[in-house]
Amino acid sequence: MADLPPSEGGASAHSGTESPPITLAAASLAWFGRMLGLVLVPLVILVAATFIAGPLVRLVGDWRLGIDPFMPTQLRPRLPLAELAARGVVTDVLRQGVMALLVVGLAALACRGAGPGALARRLGFAEPTLPRASTRRLLWLLPLWPLIHITWVTATAAALNVNFAQGVRISPFLSPTMVTLWFAFAVLLAPIAEELLLRGEVYARASSFLGPAATIVVTALIFCLAHVGLEPAPRNASALNALARPLTLLPLALTLGWLRWRTGRLWPCILLHAWSNLALVAYQLGPALWR
Repeated sequence: MADLPPSEGGASAHSGTESPPITLAAASLAWFGRMLGLVLVPLVILVAATFIAGPLVRLVGDWRLGIDPFMPTQLRPRLPLAELAARGVVTDVLRQGVMALLVVGLAALACRGAGPGALARRLGFAEPTLPRASTRRLLWLLPLWPLIHITWVTATAAALNVNFAQGVRISPFLSPTMVTLWFAFAVLLAPIAEELLLRGEVYARASSFLGPAATIVVTALIFCLAHVGLEPAPRNASALNALARPLTLLPLALTLGWLRWRTGRLWPCILLHAWSNLALVAYQLGPALWR
C-alpha cells in the first residue's frame, strides 16, 4: 500500500505514543531565541574579529619597530603618522580575513554530518536544489546600480545634513602599497567577508524558520545596524547622524538579500556589493584624484 501523506496525529498512529503538544509560549520562546541568535552571531563574529586583528597588528608592528608591545601606554614612543595610517589599513584587512574564516568555521560546524557539499549549499556556493532565476538575466542591474545607489546615498545624506563626498581624500600618510591594500579592502575583501556573514551564514539560519521576505528584511536590517557608529560623527551632530550610514545602505542591503533569494547563489551578492563599493569610492575620491 502506498504511504499516506503526513497528517495531524500521523506520528502517534505509527509510533503508538502521542507526542506532547507544543504550547504557544514554548513556540514563541523558541522563535525569539532563534531571532536573538540571528543578531548575536554576526555581533560575536565582528567583535571576535576586531579583538583578534587589532592586538595582532599591534604586536607585529611593535616587534617590527623594536618596541615592547607590553610597555605601559605612557612610556610608549609616539609612532609616526605613516605607521599609524598603515596599521589602520592592515587592521581592517586582517579583520575581514578573520571574519571570513570564523564564518566558514561556524558554517562547517552547522553542517557536520550533513554529507558532502552541505557547506557549499549553506553558504550559497553550490547550485541551488530548486530552480532559480538565471544569474545572467540579472546582469542588467550592474550598469544601473551606481546611479541608483549614489542617488539614494546623496539624497539621504542631504536630508540628514551629513557631509558626504565633500573633500574626501586618501590619507597622504599612506604609502602606495597601503593605498592599494586599502582599495582591495574596500572593493574586494569587505564585500566577500560581509556577504559570507550576512547573505551566507545568517541568511541560512534565517531561512530555516522565516519566509523569503522576512529573511531578506532581517538580514538587511542586521547588515545596516552592523554599520552604525563605524565612522565618527561631526561635532554638534544630531542623533539622526548615527542613522545616516545604515539608512544609506538600506537599498543595497535589501537588493543583496533579494539577489540571494532570487538566484540561490552568493557570488551575485559579492559582485554587486563590490561594484557598489567601487562606484561609491570612485564618486567620493574622483574629484580629489583629478585635482
